[in-house]
Amino acid sequence: MPASTAVLTILAALLLGAMSPGPSFVIVARNAIGLSRGDGLATALGMGIGGVFFSGIALLGLYTLLATVEWLYIGLKVAGGLYLVYLASKIWRGAAIPFDAAQSASTNPRKSFWIGLSTQLSNPKTAVYYGSIFAALLPQHPPLWCYFALPPAIFGIEAGWYTVVALCFSSKRPREIYLRWKAWIDRIAAGAVAALGLRLIVMAHKVGI
Repeated sequence: MPASTAVLTILAALLLGAMSPGPSFVIVARNAIGLSRGDGLATALGMGIGGVFFSGIALLGLYTLLATVEWLYIGLKVAGGLYLVYLASKIWRGAAIPFDAAQSASTNPRKSFWIGLSTQLSNPKTAVYYGSIFAALLPQHPPLWCYFALPPAIFGIEAGWYTVVALCFSSKRPREIYLRWKAWIDRIAAGAVAALGLRLIVMAHKVGI
């Protein structure tokens, strides 16, 4: 397969992966609708930077490392799961806080950026997905231009998709719904993130990649 075709196929696969529901989607949507559009966009930016990080380590052979070093993959799963459970607990505790008070206390694009980045980096499934896609599609010795073209293209895909999510969920109608059902929406979001985190922890012993 020509390198250019491989790169386009990789980008298409990563776009589909980004669009699939997961903790990243939940966090971006929740920050956009529950905090502000700026917070949602900052979270999307963090997701994009996380994608660049994963593309870099995938190019360096992360997939092979995780497949070889069993304890490292288990550790990543447990650590990622614990972080998601912690994040879910914070969302749950804030569910009962009135919207105005929660917004004034929590609106912080810089903090939202770091939440987006840490959420992206805490999910070892994302690392494995990147690594497996690169291992399966990228030539064994890709041309030099691939190393310069892939990271910014992947940033565009990850940040671009989550920017669309942030813009959609920060529009007027979703925010009106959120105002009416804030406590329940926050608790559902917290439950979804916690479930994903607990699943990572429970399945940590299954090391097949």
